[in-house]
Amino acid sequence: QVQLVESGGGLVQAGGSLRVSCAASGRTFSNYAMGWFRQAPGKEREFVAAINWNGGLTYYADSVKGRFYISRDNAKNTVYLQMNSLKPEDTAVYYCAQSSASYVGSNGNGMDYWGKGTLVTVSS
Repeated sequence: QVQLVESGGGLVQAGGSLRVSCAASGRTFSNYAMGWFRQAPGKEREFVAAINWNGGLTYYADSVKGRFYISRDNAKNTVYLQMNSLKPEDTAVYYCAQSSASYVGSNGNGMDYWGKGTLVTVSS
């Protein structure tokens, strides 16, 4: 079965950077689009970024555009989210997700599998 395991979360000061990773297993990673979502305390889960099967297309939420970058290494079955210029409002549990399609829409709709999340806390 598909397994997605996030890592790299932690505590960082505002203005700092952090990279979270997601290791996938269970099926051919390079066939499928991937995404990152987040859920802040007391809020609904929201889309952060998505990437198509070969990394040629990426999408971002307006709130992170220009600060966060999604990438993937198909040889390592891993997707990354590089987060720069972090703000306290970026504090959330970050979830990795995998689609069953090679492409997803600009809002990341169509994810079928989810990881358990990694906590990112940004202090002011």
